[in-house]
Amino acid sequence: MKVLVTCPPMLRLIDEFKPHFEEKGIEVIAPNVVQTLSEEELVKLVPEVDGWIIGDDPASEKVFTAGKKGRLKAAVKWGVGVDNVDFDACEKLGILVTNTPQMFGHEVGALAVQYVLALARDSYFIDREVRKGNWPKPAGISLEGKTAAVIGFGDIGKHTAKYLKPFGVELIIYDPYAQPTETEKKEYSFRNYPAGIDEADFLVVTCALNEGTYHMVDEKALGMMKQGVRIVNVSRGPVIDEKALITALASGKVYAAALDVFEVEPLPVSSPLRKFEKCILGTHNGSNTVDAVRRASAEAMRKLFDFLAV
Repeated sequence: MKVLVTCPPMLRLIDEFKPHFEEKGIEVIAPNVVQTLSEEELVKLVPEVDGWIIGDDPASEKVFTAGKKGRLKAAVKWGVGVDNVDFDACEKLGILVTNTPQMFGHEVGALAVQYVLALARDSYFIDREVRKGNWPKPAGISLEGKTAAVIGFGDIGKHTAKYLKPFGVELIIYDPYAQPTETEKKEYSFRNYPAGIDEADFLVVTCALNEGTYHMVDEKALGMMKQGVRIVNVSRGPVIDEKALITALASGKVYAAALDVFEVEPLPVSSPLRKFEKCILGTHNGSNTVDAVRRASAEAMRKLFDFLAV
């Protein structure tokens, strides 16, 4: 058997994982992937393998159809987000597919809080200026008594809220599917989006991308927010309307943003987001710790081996 791996964090440790495949008599196909492979590249590769561990690649009906005509029997989406995977096509084609949920709540939640702290105190901006030979002393804001609105209360959102609470931050939670415990009901204010968005000093986006959340943070929502709000996105780029965010940054409505994800990845060199010096720009890397990669990869392999009955 052959298995294709296209998830960059797993590929970076692929030599560590190869013995697990070899024990099952499986050959690993490990192409060089920066962020994703194209649909055209996948159409050529996927039919040649029995299983596929998917990254953020376009796992479309076209790709799965090509795979079905070849050897593809099963696939596992490495990680939590599944907006790039056509599950309906897999069901129609008879290809087994799943993901690895609840793998990265600790890691991505911690990064979200790191971003909140950095935006509160301009720490990244100070670092950049000192490296240029300058010595800036911008006045930040304290977290005690501030309000953060968190969109999404899944594994990542829960950890983000839990980690922010000890700083004395008041939490507003938006998630129509949340089933909070009695303790969570007492600690957080659960609202229907965008009610209360004007109270938030920070907006932290941790939700999944779907039809309901696409451009959820748009011009209208941004217009309702406080002057100088700080925005963090560790979910998926298209949850925020990037054009509207750029306009809000330029006007000062949004003081700064920390974005681990973008509407187009890698972020184009021509993106206007690059000109905002107080903004933090990531590389869709929120889950990427050695510990988390090992944990998610082990789960992805376990599920794929079960599907392939090896």
